[in-house]
Amino acid sequence: QVQLVESGGGLVQPGGSLRLSCAASGSIFSINTLGWYRQAPGKERELVALITSGFKTNYADSVKGRFTISRDNAKNTVYLQMNSLKPEDTAVYYCNCKTSLGRLYWGQGTQVTVSS
Repeated sequence: QVQLVESGGGLVQPGGSLRLSCAASGSIFSINTLGWYRQAPGKERELVALITSGFKTNYADSVKGRFTISRDNAKNTVYLQMNSLKPEDTAVYYCNCKTSLGRLYWGQGTQVTVSS
C-alpha cells in the first residue's frame, strides 16, 4: 500500500505561480512512476506530468514550458512547479503513483483556482 498526500493548492491570479507537493508513505520502495493529473468541472481527469524512477519526464502539451515536475527520493516527495498560470489551469490536481507491480494509487486531490 502507498499513501499519497498533496498540498500547496490555492487561489492565484493569472500569470502567478504555485508549487504543489505530494508526500508518499507506506511501500515507497515499490514506486516507479510519479505523476500529476487534474480534473476540471465537467471534464475528464487528464495527465499533467509524469516522472519516472530514472527522472525521465513527460508533460501534457498544454503545460509544456510552464510546469515542471520533480521528485526528491530522499524525502519521498514529488513536486509540480506551476508558472504562468492561466484560468484554464483551474482544476483539482491529483498525485498518482505506479508501483513495480503495476498498481496505481491516488492522493485525495488539491484545488487550484486561477482567477483575478
